[in-house]
Amino acid sequence: MNDNAEQQPLTAATSYPQAQLAKAFVTALTHEDAGTRRRAEVRGQRWREVLAGMAAGRLSVGSRTPVAGLPAWVTPEVVRGGFTTGTAVAGGPLQPYETEAARDFGVPAERRALFAYCLTEPGMAWLWALLDSGRYEIGVPETAALLTVAWQVRHGETEAALDLAAELAPFADRLRFLPRPVDGPAPDATTAVHRHTVSETVDTLTGRRPNEAVETQREALAVWQPFGDELLVHWLRTARDGRVLEHIPDADWLAGGEALLDRYRLLAAEHTRCTKHRNPKQNLGILRGALEETVAGRPLDARRLGLLRHAVESMVRRRGLPGSVAHTALRRSQAEQAALPSHHAFAQLMVRRLAALPQETGITDVLPLVGAVTEEEGRAAGLPVGAVAPPTIREVVESALSAPLATLVERGVVPSAEVLAELVPQLVAATTAQAYGDETLRALMAANYRAFRGRRSLLLLNLERQVRVEELPWVRAVSGQRSAVLGKPDGEGALTVLRQLGELAVQAFPGTLLPNPLVREFGVLERQCDLGAPFVEELAADIFMGTFSPKFLTAARVAGELLDGSLYERYYGIDYAAIRNLAITETATALTRPYRARTSPGFARLCGERAGTEASRSWSVAANGAVIEQAQILTTHNLATLVHRVGITPRPGWADLARRCFVTVCRLVSRVHGNPRPLSTIKDAAYAWRQMLFHLSLCPPEEQRRIIADLHEETTRHPAHAAPRLAPALTGLTLIAEGGTFNTDGALDDGRARRFVGWASGGHWMR
Repeated sequence: MNDNAEQQPLTAATSYPQAQLAKAFVTALTHEDAGTRRRAEVRGQRWREVLAGMAAGRLSVGSRTPVAGLPAWVTPEVVRGGFTTGTAVAGGPLQPYETEAARDFGVPAERRALFAYCLTEPGMAWLWALLDSGRYEIGVPETAALLTVAWQVRHGETEAALDLAAELAPFADRLRFLPRPVDGPAPDATTAVHRHTVSETVDTLTGRRPNEAVETQREALAVWQPFGDELLVHWLRTARDGRVLEHIPDADWLAGGEALLDRYRLLAAEHTRCTKHRNPKQNLGILRGALEETVAGRPLDARRLGLLRHAVESMVRRRGLPGSVAHTALRRSQAEQAALPSHHAFAQLMVRRLAALPQETGITDVLPLVGAVTEEEGRAAGLPVGAVAPPTIREVVESALSAPLATLVERGVVPSAEVLAELVPQLVAATTAQAYGDETLRALMAANYRAFRGRRSLLLLNLERQVRVEELPWVRAVSGQRSAVLGKPDGEGALTVLRQLGELAVQAFPGTLLPNPLVREFGVLERQCDLGAPFVEELAADIFMGTFSPKFLTAARVAGELLDGSLYERYYGIDYAAIRNLAITETATALTRPYRARTSPGFARLCGERAGTEASRSWSVAANGAVIEQAQILTTHNLATLVHRVGITPRPGWADLARRCFVTVCRLVSRVHGNPRPLSTIKDAAYAWRQMLFHLSLCPPEEQRRIIADLHEETTRHPAHAAPRLAPALTGLTLIAEGGTFNTDGALDDGRARRFVGWASGGHWMR
C-alpha cells in the first residue's frame, strides 16, 4: 500500500478483497511449498474477515475509525491495500507473558484483571520498576499506556493519570495494555541504529538449510569419483593393449572385486544424495554392473562387454589414467573443493558465537564474530582451523551491525533508500524523545514511537489523514512534558537530524525517488522544527482521484523560491511566478473560507493542464500518472524543500550528484531494450533524469555546460542500445541549456530533441 496519508482510493467496493481472497485460495490449494500454502490460508482467513465485516456493517472502509466501537488510536490489523480485518493488533488471546503476569500477581488470567491490578499500589510498584530498569518491550503502542499512567502517578500528575486510565478502561477487557518484560533495556538509537537484532540474525542463520545441489556435488567429488577411480583401476588390471577382459581374472582379482562391491553397498547406504551411480547407463553403473556379473561367475555377453570397454576407454580418454600427473592434479583439486566447509556449517558456528550476545539489540563490533575458526571451534564444529566465513554468511551477521546510519550505508548494510527508510524511525524515535526532560519518560516515548511506526496505513477517503503519534491518548497525556529543545539552533535537535538524514538520502542514493516511509519521517522531524517546509508523498496512479492537499502547492512555491530562472524551470516549462500568485490566492481563500483549505483545486488544475489531461477528464492510470508526475516536477518531490528550507549540502557537491544521477538514467534505459513491459523502467529513468536536472540547476552555468558535454561520453560506457534511446533527451537538454525552448508537445526539430518525462498516454517515444 502507498503510505501517503492524503490520498483517495478509487473505490471502497468489495471487488478488491474478493480478488485477494481468490488469489489466496488458489495459492493455498496449489502451491508446492507447504509453508507458502499455510501463509496463504492465513491471508485468506483475514480477507474473509474483511468481507464479513463489510457485509455486516462492522467495517467502514475509508474512515479513520474503520472498526465500529474502536477509536482511531487503536491499532487495527491492516491487510494489503489498506483494508482492516476489524481486529485490533493489541487484541486476541492473552500472550504468554500476560498469563505469567496474572499468575505472579495472583489475579484471574483476564486483561481487565491485569489492568485493574496495575492501578493498585503493588501494580504501580511493578510498573515503576520496569520504568527505572528500561527492561520492557513495547510491541504495539497500546502497551505503553499503563507505563505512562505509572509515570504520571509517580510525578504527582494524579488527576491526569486518572483521566488517562478512564479513557483506557472501556477497552481494558479487549486490548493489551500491559508491557512485556525483557532481559535488557532497549538500545539507545541516538547515534547508532541497526537493521536487524541479534535474535533476528540468529533466526536467519538457523533457517539456513544445507544447499542440496552443493552437498550433492560435494558427495560426488568426495565419495563417488574416487570410488569410480578404484573401479576403473580394478578393471584396468584385466587389460591387455588397452582392452579390458583380454585375459581371465584370477582369484585375487575376483576377491578384490567382491571387496569393492561390499564397500559400494556401504557407501550407497550412507551417501544418498547422488543417484548417478545407480544408473546402469552411466560409466560408474556400467563398471559396477559388469563387476557384479563377473564376480558372480556369469560371463559378460557381447553387448555388456562392449559397454564396459567403451566406458573404460572414455574415462581414460577424458581424465587420463589414474595415477598420471593430469589425473592426480585434477583429483587433488576436486578433493580440496569437496573439503571446503559448507555455508551451513559456518551458519551454525555464527549461531553459537551470537548466542553469547544480548539478543534484542544490534552488534557494535562484528569483526570478532566473523573471524577465523579457532582450534576449539574446529574440534567442536568439524571446521578447518583458520577458515573464515564466506561472504554470504558474513553479510547476514553484518546486517545486525549497530552503527551510525552513514556507516551502515558506507559498508553496504543499507543498500537502498527503501532500507534506509526502514531504519530511520529508530533514529527519529530517539530524536523526538529528546524533548522530554525526564529520562524514563524519554525512553518510554522513544519505544512507543518505534512501535507506532509498525502501524500499517489505512485506506482513506476524502483526503483523510492517517493517525499521528501525538493523537495517542498516552502521548497526548504527557505532551506538556515536552520542551523546546528540538528547535535549538546550536547544532542539536530535530533540525540537525533532519539535515543529516536528508543529506545522507540524497548523496547515497542519487537518482532514486525518496520512498514514502522516509518522507513520513522527514515530516515528523519538520513538525518538531516548525520550518513550514512541507514534505509530499509519492501518490499511487491507480487510486488517484485528481485532488491534492494544499501542501503540494506550498512545496511548489518553495521550489520556485529556489529555482526561479533556473535550467530546471526552463527545461520543464514552469512558470514559478504564476505558482507563487496561485499560492497567495488560495491562502487568502483559505483564510476567509477555511473549510475549503483541505484541497488545492488550482494546483490540481495546473497539473492536469501541464499533463494534457484536463480536457479529456477521463480516468485512466496513465492519465493519473501523468498528472502526478507533473506534481513531482513542480515540487521537485522534496529536493527543493531539503535544500532551500532544511539547508542540506551533500558532500560530493551538486555536479557529482548530477553525474551519478545520469549513470542511474543510463543503467535504467539499458534495461528497456528487449523488455516486453518497459514502462515502469522508463518512468524510473525519467525520475532519475529529473533529479539530475535539479542538481545540475544548482551548478554555475560554466559547470553546467561541462557536465552536459560529458553526458554523451557516459552513454558509451553502457550497452550500445542505450545511447540511441537517450539521444533525443540529451539533444533537448543541450538546446535548452543554450537558450532554446520546447514546443507545447515537449519536442523540437521533428522529434530529434525531446523533453524526457516518464508518463505518456498513447505510447512513450523511448520504446
